[in-house]
Amino acid sequence: MNWLTDQKIPLGKWIKSFADFLLDHGAWFFDYWSEILKSLIEGVASLLLAVPSLAMVAALAGLAFWLHRSWKLVIAAVLLLLLVINLGYWETTVQTLTLILFSTVICIAFGVPVGIAAAHRPWLYNAIRPVLDLMQTIPTFVYLIPTMIMFGLGVVPGLISTVIFAIPAPIRLTHLGVSGVPRPLVEAAEAFGATRRQVLWKVELPHALPTIMAGVTQCIMLSLSMVVIAAMVGAPGLGVPVLRALNTVNIAKGFEAGLAIVIVAFLLDRMCKPRGGGARRS
Repeated sequence: MNWLTDQKIPLGKWIKSFADFLLDHGAWFFDYWSEILKSLIEGVASLLLAVPSLAMVAALAGLAFWLHRSWKLVIAAVLLLLLVINLGYWETTVQTLTLILFSTVICIAFGVPVGIAAAHRPWLYNAIRPVLDLMQTIPTFVYLIPTMIMFGLGVVPGLISTVIFAIPAPIRLTHLGVSGVPRPLVEAAEAFGATRRQVLWKVELPHALPTIMAGVTQCIMLSLSMVVIAAMVGAPGLGVPVLRALNTVNIAKGFEAGLAIVIVAFLLDRMCKPRGGGARRS
């Protein structure tokens, strides 16, 4: 089998040459967007941290009640967030929430339109499906390297890596929801003279909304699962104390930081779910 290994395809060299080409000719582009994204993320995080922690807890509790009208969820949110403050992880928690907010907004802004287009054009979904499979299955450390080289250390490569990892979820579930709209429903709307845009906004999207929201929730959870990975390239947040605890074998610190991540995941999952668990449709 030496003849096979002797004729190795220089795939890695090709990828490196492509990355070098991007850096040689597009460094200004990456630096420009890196500064913009860094300023936006750090600005939002600073703005949230300027609000007193107890006022922020009250605001989040009010948001939870407005979304679900559940006093149990409100009490749980208040107690868990007070526990985070007591453990000393409020600042890193806010930084993590900011990173999740930006990654989710970017994923929705790009993922939902792509999912809608793929639902209307089967050839497009067949073309992007291998790419989506690759984005979800390739180890995160693999694309963490080029993002770090292009955007440097800090929150921006963490954000880009998180978006790459999380964006397939809203694309797939938006495609599933829109393509799953019953054909007789669409034909009835067209029979009454509805345009394609009216069919999309008044029939397809309302019917597919629970599935799309499931994609948004999954996107948030996937973004949260990247906080430790993003910390490896300098992104602030709850991943930093976890990494420090891992490097120093500090069980107490690792457990506390991990518990803070679990609390954030629990609250985001409960608050982002539709009222009644999405079982009912209007």
